[in-house]
Amino acid sequence: MTEDPARGVFSRLSGHEQVVHCHDAGSGLRAVIAVHSTALGPALGGTRFYPYLDESDALDDALALSRAMSYKAALAGLDLGGGKAVIIGDPRTDKTEALLRAYGRFVQSLSGRYHTACDVGTYSVDMDVVARECSYVTGRSVAHGGAGDSSVLTAFGVFQGMRAAAERVWGAPTLEGRHVGVAGVGKVGRHLVRHLVEDGARVSVTDVDAGAVATVVAQLPGVSVLTSAHALVASDLDVYAPCALGGAITDDVATTLSARIICGAANNQVAHEGVEKLLSERGIVYAPDYCVNAGGLIQVADELEGFSFERAKNRADTIFDTTRRVLELAASSGVPPSTAADEIAEQRMAGISQLRSIWVDGN
Repeated sequence: MTEDPARGVFSRLSGHEQVVHCHDAGSGLRAVIAVHSTALGPALGGTRFYPYLDESDALDDALALSRAMSYKAALAGLDLGGGKAVIIGDPRTDKTEALLRAYGRFVQSLSGRYHTACDVGTYSVDMDVVARECSYVTGRSVAHGGAGDSSVLTAFGVFQGMRAAAERVWGAPTLEGRHVGVAGVGKVGRHLVRHLVEDGARVSVTDVDAGAVATVVAQLPGVSVLTSAHALVASDLDVYAPCALGGAITDDVATTLSARIICGAANNQVAHEGVEKLLSERGIVYAPDYCVNAGGLIQVADELEGFSFERAKNRADTIFDTTRRVLELAASSGVPPSTAADEIAEQRMAGISQLRSIWVDGN
């Protein structure tokens, strides 16, 4: 890794094993691949295509997201580590075959330490292009033997986590009769809304993309629409589900929110560590994002075995039990849920990584 220490890059690393900066002048590729941990196996994490302000912002996102992927994989019981890649640019205008193939060659150069998949701004068809230059790609289209849209099981897992949180707060694992606010109804949020409606919840949504909102309302006419995330937070909610980009749970949200539960699909939802203390003081149960949104990771990881939707769905179903365990540990230990989730994940990573000290022929 080559960086200017004056920019504080090294101070932002959090136990990361490897960070690769990828530049290809011909295609215009600018990307960062961050491998946080391979303690449990090769790192797996999606490729985010986003118009970051600069490479420093992109690096910050890659570092935070890759760390979360390590913990997500550990909590989900997968034999995988955590990594993440970010491509700098607007996917609507900058995404080309040449750029994706150049990116694929960089991933290939890591020789399997990092497996990539879809994320914000990338889709299964993009992974098919990346795979033309790279052997370490999952989340591919059904036409190419992949799982297709990983948002299906991401939403399913968030719903299972929400049911576990509901059981913790109200004594029953259902959202029936509860008012749930979903901020962001794109790839994951729209599937989550359907689960909630089918479970009998009253759902309100908001999104900066009017087209995404229109699609949800057309499919589920009973859903109400609010003009902004601020308006959604200020409304009378039982559950708040952030399903857009990270940092949604700020001090202002924590002090304004009427909901008893926060459980959503977005990564890195809490703006800073002190926010969880505010939530706890107000009696708000936060289901850690990397615990409940692991369904997509489970889905794309299943491709590595030869994809079976039923097998992957059964694994995603266990997010209910994992979330219950995290919330029970948090309550019994008097710590925030994210601390409890970290403890469970770290125990598994430490325990399994110790097996590498046991010599096995051929390994």
